[in-house]
Amino acid sequence: MSAGLKGISLAVIGGDDRELYLIPELQKQGAYIVGVGFEKASPIPGMTLSPSLQDAVGNVDVLLFPMFGTDERGVVKAKYSESPIVLNKEVLEAIPARVPLIIGWARPALKSVAEKMGIQLIETITLNEITILNSIPSAEGAIQMAMEATTITIHGSKSLVLGLGRTGWTLARMLQGIGAHVTGVARKPADLARAVEMGFHAVHLSDLEDEIGRAEIIFNTVPHLILDRGMLEKVARDAVIVDLASIPGGTDFEYAQMLGIKAILAPGLPGIVAPKTAGRILAQIYPQLILRHLTTLNATLQS
Repeated sequence: MSAGLKGISLAVIGGDDRELYLIPELQKQGAYIVGVGFEKASPIPGMTLSPSLQDAVGNVDVLLFPMFGTDERGVVKAKYSESPIVLNKEVLEAIPARVPLIIGWARPALKSVAEKMGIQLIETITLNEITILNSIPSAEGAIQMAMEATTITIHGSKSLVLGLGRTGWTLARMLQGIGAHVTGVARKPADLARAVEMGFHAVHLSDLEDEIGRAEIIFNTVPHLILDRGMLEKVARDAVIVDLASIPGGTDFEYAQMLGIKAILAPGLPGIVAPKTAGRILAQIYPQLILRHLTTLNATLQS
């Protein structure tokens, strides 16, 4: 049993089922956990519940917010909270200078305010060591959703993967392993070359309009409006779209519904389809991240 976090207090704020597995793993490493937003969850031995977010931020060494982050109003995703948890100006002002705020995805407004207020904001969605491992449950979940939504098998299907990033590569490889005919869509020549090397049909994003009509299953990982009205007009009406991009996704869902195309928005799949694995992934990475930033911060404050 590692005690790398011994003597360090962490506030775990909101989240979903993955936090229920993350917290005990952090405790095994010696951390003292203050929970915010777990009133409706089964009690976790050794965890102290804080009455409010504002109360917690001034009494811990590190703040751990969920991978989803907050919505545009600052409301934190908190499946087991009895009341909304809001990361507002009053809370941010209460954060001591020495306390880093670790969050999965930080909205631009939060980044801007944190910078102005001198808050050390650490966005984990950009870390390869987390996102590559998280791409495994994300890809499995996306394929599961496609299986449930379509009337054909994945094997032999014409499956199109939009975006060959960390999740896109894992998804394309899994689809190929099941026997799908995979088309990978990307902008970068290097990604297109790698797709060819891996046995995928490679298509540049600028040529998507000519290709998309052939797809039976479309997986989108691009966090921009790629499947707009014009592009959806080209999609077969019996095709299925599974959009893994962060809310609001990269699909015009309202127009897809008007056209009779089944389109599913599926962000945050690790916490839905494999919360135990997703929680353990975070428990592998967070201790190193926390210790590295606390060491750097302490050295800065002492200099």
